[in-house]
Amino acid sequence: MKVFGIAGRSGMGKTTLLEKLVAEFGRRGLSVSLIKHSHKDIEVDRPGKDSFRLREAGCQEVLLLGASRWALMHELRGAEEPPLAYLLSRIQRCDLVLVEGFKSGDFPKLEVWRAEVGKPMLWPDWPGIVALATDAPPPVERPWLKLEDIGAIADLVWQHAAPMEAAHGQQGTEMPRA
Repeated sequence: MKVFGIAGRSGMGKTTLLEKLVAEFGRRGLSVSLIKHSHKDIEVDRPGKDSFRLREAGCQEVLLLGASRWALMHELRGAEEPPLAYLLSRIQRCDLVLVEGFKSGDFPKLEVWRAEVGKPMLWPDWPGIVALATDAPPPVERPWLKLEDIGAIADLVWQHAAPMEAAHGQQGTEMPRA
């Protein structure tokens, strides 16, 4: 299992690129999973549903199983966010785990940057950025690829992806306690 990150400021097109990359890796016969980190509070359940009510009642974890998918929700309840290594340990075996977010993690990443968005690059202030994916040549000396060249981006991702063990070495796999 390999790990590679897609980083960039809000509005740069990370999710659009990830959609295209996942499809490209699928065409290549690879299985891909994703870990997405958000600084916003997320809600994947709906008020009034049994699972929501049971989480609200105090369950630490609720696992939902339906006809076409299952989901595990874990409540932090004031505990620290778990490290990436812990989250990776929860992912089932696949060929590649793409990570959106965890910008400060020291694992290989591609930065998505578009000048017209008007926000500064993350590079060189954030670790692990091996190249930029952009819609025009960047104003810095840095390896870069055109955002629309999904094949070349996929090649770079696969070439630079770290073995999961390397990402595990970044931080412990223990869940922080409140």
